[in-house]
Amino acid sequence: MLIASGVYLAASVGLAAWLLPAGREQPPFPFPPPQQKPIWKAGSATPEERTLALRRARVWTPTDVAAADVSANPPDPAGTLSDPIVRCRYLDEPAHGTTTKFDCVLRDGEVVKVKYGFTGEIHAEVAASRLLSALGFGADRMFVIRRVRCYGCVRTPFYTAWVFDYVHARERLMQSVPGDSYTDFEWVAVERRFDGSTIRAEGHEGWAWYELEPIDASRGANRAERDALRLAAMIIAHWDNKASNQRLVCLAAEGDGPCPNPFAYIQDLGATFGPNKMDLARWKAAPIWADAARCTVSLKSFPYHGGTFPDAQISEAGRQLMARQLAALSDRQMAALFTAARFPEFHDGKGDGADVNAWVQAFRDKVRQIVDRSPCVS
Repeated sequence: MLIASGVYLAASVGLAAWLLPAGREQPPFPFPPPQQKPIWKAGSATPEERTLALRRARVWTPTDVAAADVSANPPDPAGTLSDPIVRCRYLDEPAHGTTTKFDCVLRDGEVVKVKYGFTGEIHAEVAASRLLSALGFGADRMFVIRRVRCYGCVRTPFYTAWVFDYVHARERLMQSVPGDSYTDFEWVAVERRFDGSTIRAEGHEGWAWYELEPIDASRGANRAERDALRLAAMIIAHWDNKASNQRLVCLAAEGDGPCPNPFAYIQDLGATFGPNKMDLARWKAAPIWADAARCTVSLKSFPYHGGTFPDAQISEAGRQLMARQLAALSDRQMAALFTAARFPEFHDGKGDGADVNAWVQAFRDKVRQIVDRSPCVS
């Protein structure tokens, strides 16, 4: 047992030496303490308060689709993500999921999530989030950044966190990283959360798609808006739809009473345009309608047999709402979207997956399935 412990210790020390960042410079500004992400009622909402908020939730707001600039990063009023080199300080948090990522503190204390490495989730999430925002649905704001300089980052922070947690050496590793050392990450996605305070109750994280149906149309999203959101999920193939991949937020300031304007949206859009994330052939082959005559949609042919997304019959009002939004998107906008999300770069400039026009035509085919058809009859 002592020998095994010694081997683990020696291995962790050696690995730590290799992982330590090579860059050294004093940060040009001090990093303040990290700002806390807002949680409604400080995370103490009751299940009943969450249920009430979900019953009153909106899922869509009117937008000028034709004017949406899907090629550019979202607005950055503070300018913290607009520098040629975005500088931040590593925030040591437990690793979750499978995407290579880490939390980082910007110069004003804002905490953002940096997603790095060769993974289709980065490109898919950028494209899907900008598409949904243009159509009027909620989505986290995804920035494509040429270079992030992370002070205190080892060379592979995500996998390092897993490995050193396993050998119980993470604290020693972080203590060995000098404060003026850094690692540069190129062509990353930086995530800023959608506005609002997360509504979280014990035993509930996010919301499941089967929870859309009980929404009170007189207070929250009507049937057309809920159906339009379902069609949006079908377009991008949002099969990884466990409850934690959707978020419920309160858009108003904190108060003693019920949340006056809750909003429900998809928060994790990485597993889209597939199902194998950025797989043009399979995304193109996935139909919008499970039964076109009855206007039913289904994700049961995707992984997890549909997940939390039950088969649903789309109303004519929902089809028309989505058709109006989609018809306003131009081919120029869609080409700009796939180009800005760096679809060709993910496919190394080779094959149909690197052809922006092929993605645009596949998208147009999905639009035609919704727009150019007979009315949906309940």
